[in-house]
Amino acid sequence: MVEKELIEQKIGEAIGLEKAAQKAVEELKSKGLLKAEHEKKLMPIKEQANKQQREMEELIEEIAENEGFDFANINSVSEETSQKASKIMETYLGEEPDTQEALEFLCLAEGAEVTHYEVLASVAKEVKSRKFGTQVRKILKEEQNHLEVCTKLAKQNITKE
Repeated sequence: MVEKELIEQKIGEAIGLEKAAQKAVEELKSKGLLKAEHEKKLMPIKEQANKQQREMEELIEEIAENEGFDFANINSVSEETSQKASKIMETYLGEEPDTQEALEFLCLAEGAEVTHYEVLASVAKEVKSRKFGTQVRKILKEEQNHLEVCTKLAKQNITKE
């Protein structure tokens, strides 16, 4: 059996990565690293990340008491994960980032989200709420699609340069 604290940590990390994904797209856009065709594909991903974040937060609030989850701990892990991801982006992009690096970083970030939701899906059976498992699996499919979109954009961009 997986301990509640570990499940809380994984939930917090997933929510934190959702926050970081939104911030990354916004920051890359503001730095002029995304072309118009990239923005057209990435803005819906950013919006979906915001929706996923809200859905997970609302679901955790809803089930926290019945499941014995510490909502404050989940929020703390979420904030810490978001900050770590932002630092990773800063390091990855370096001093003079280009569009290709920006797109490849988004692939890296989406890959991390897929991995975290895969892990969360594997421990979802430890949570009594069926709604939780259903939500995690739904988001996992969306994240797999996000990774596919980002990978396609990176591959298309490299052939145009």
